[in-house]
Amino acid sequence: MNPMPNGARERLTDLRNGLLRLHMNLLDSEKNAYERDVARITSPAQYLNLALNDPWFAWLRELSQFIVMIDETLDLEEPATLEEAARLIARARALVAPSENGEGFSHRYYEAMQRDPGVVVAHGEMMRVFAGLAK
Repeated sequence: MNPMPNGARERLTDLRNGLLRLHMNLLDSEKNAYERDVARITSPAQYLNLALNDPWFAWLRELSQFIVMIDETLDLEEPATLEEAARLIARARALVAPSENGEGFSHRYYEAMQRDPGVVVAHGEMMRVFAGLAK
């Protein structure tokens, strides 16, 4: 494994880990909302199938795919530059910006924050991750 220059690997790893924690909180929140509004989830296999295939969870796939892209960047034989890491961090900031009037992920993220205090806490933790990456 080649170390990335100028702390790029560390920054991307911190970004990935923060986004992964946020993603897990969002999945839990959506699971709770699904069980409240649609039906009880009876097994881990059913939950996985819903998370992967059900339209209810589809909005989270954008975040899932972004995390995978960071993982793939970390696994490249040719290490990412600090500038490439900065671009990924900027894209992550834009992605996790909730918007009442937005569309897609940003709007659904806003809605999740309105209904679930745990998502608000997770968002705050992600903002602290971004603050640490800016140093």
